[in-house]
Amino acid sequence: MPADPARARAIYKIVAETLWREAREKGVFHGASIDLADGFIHFSGQGQVEQTAQLHFAGQAGLLLVAVDPARLGPSLKWERSRGGEDFPHLYGTLPFDAVLSESALPLRADGRHDFTGLLL
Repeated sequence: MPADPARARAIYKIVAETLWREAREKGVFHGASIDLADGFIHFSGQGQVEQTAQLHFAGQAGLLLVAVDPARLGPSLKWERSRGGEDFPHLYGTLPFDAVLSESALPLRADGRHDFTGLLL
């Protein structure tokens, strides 16, 4: 987590490419099934996203890394205590596509881990 979460340049969402493309076509992203179940869209900060990938997406291909400008999310974005006592960004609402800074394929290495080289802003 950055020293001041409000100054984070980007927050990150790891999402199945098919789900993201469907959301793009519909014009709204409500989140993945875990987000819908929890009532908010889970994001990770720059220093958290690689561990998120290891814990929740290990070995999964067909993923995108979506970088989002937290300043464009307004008061619906909350930094809340989560894994390991760290504050994680949670969005209570839908993700506006005009807040998206980039969408990148998240390649899978031979060892089953994801390669973030050059993807983090």
